[in-house]
Amino acid sequence: MSDAFGIALTALRAFDKKLDVNAHNIANVNTDKFKKSRVDLQEAAAGGVKATIEQVNIPGISLGTNEKTGEERESSNVSMEEEFVDQMVTQYAFESNILIVKTADEMQKSLLDILS
Repeated sequence: MSDAFGIALTALRAFDKKLDVNAHNIANVNTDKFKKSRVDLQEAAAGGVKATIEQVNIPGISLGTNEKTGEERESSNVSMEEEFVDQMVTQYAFESNILIVKTADEMQKSLLDILS
């Protein structure tokens, strides 16, 4: 397997994880006190991409006090605008890495044709 192929595969796994976290954030946008998560992408030691998930602990908007329990209510800290933009950027990165995998595959096939 070529380096480009392996690196692109690790990136695809990382972007898949990023889309999962993004979907989880969007699904919980209306859950009181929910704290969104973010995926941090870093270069892996052997090449490729490493994804780390971390929770963002910024408070949401205060919704006042619950009349029945007296507990302070707080919205989630998820911004739909931010999530949609993040989702689009991740989609483009995912598509780019799929093209890298296809190109690496075509290059490998061409090399095998030349050698045979």
